[in-house]
Amino acid sequence: MIRKAHVNGITLVYREEGAPSAPPLLLVHGRTADHNDWNGITQHFARRHHVIVPDLRGHGGSDHPGTYALPDMAADLVALLDHVGAARATVIGHSLGGVVSCLLASGSPGRVDRLVLEDVPTLPLRDRDPIVEDGSTGFDWRMMHETERQFLDPDPRWRQALTAITAPTLVLSGGAASPFHADETAALIPGAKLVTIEAGHLIHVGARAGFLRAVDSFLAG
Repeated sequence: MIRKAHVNGITLVYREEGAPSAPPLLLVHGRTADHNDWNGITQHFARRHHVIVPDLRGHGGSDHPGTYALPDMAADLVALLDHVGAARATVIGHSLGGVVSCLLASGSPGRVDRLVLEDVPTLPLRDRDPIVEDGSTGFDWRMMHETERQFLDPDPRWRQALTAITAPTLVLSGGAASPFHADETAALIPGAKLVTIEAGHLIHVGARAGFLRAVDSFLAG
């Protein structure tokens, strides 16, 4: 079911699946994607969870407000959990969604039961090619530029905040073909478990079965 929530001053589009009485699970997509990025994954988790799958601000059907501070994106998710009546949730974030999920888990620790970070970049990033706009649609190009600036020159407190995450955390690395070093993130989060799946950046797409096995095992533990 596709729904809309008016939260944090903007409208977020989100998909909702599974029984509302089941434990909440929030799926947070990567940059330039939307809720459809989790097709198939959503249905798998909906067997046992109340699954909430938003389009982040600047993506998909959600508002393009023109401001894309990463803490605002995290605040959007807190407000969305409030909107659906979820006091706490398991949170799974990919790439940009993983960075936002880290800010959610560190800034609102009481809202996150368990945290899964799929091939998340450790900030700051370096040696990045400049963004060149093309004809791509489905997201706000201003979001690309503003998030890239924050990737390259992040608030130094964000890295320190990783050390304060209290939720049990699984960090998934895409291995040698990934552009990121998820092991660096895992090393900063107390007690985080690191699992490498040699699939590159899009683990949940290129190695769906392995992704689901790793996450199911972590959630069952």
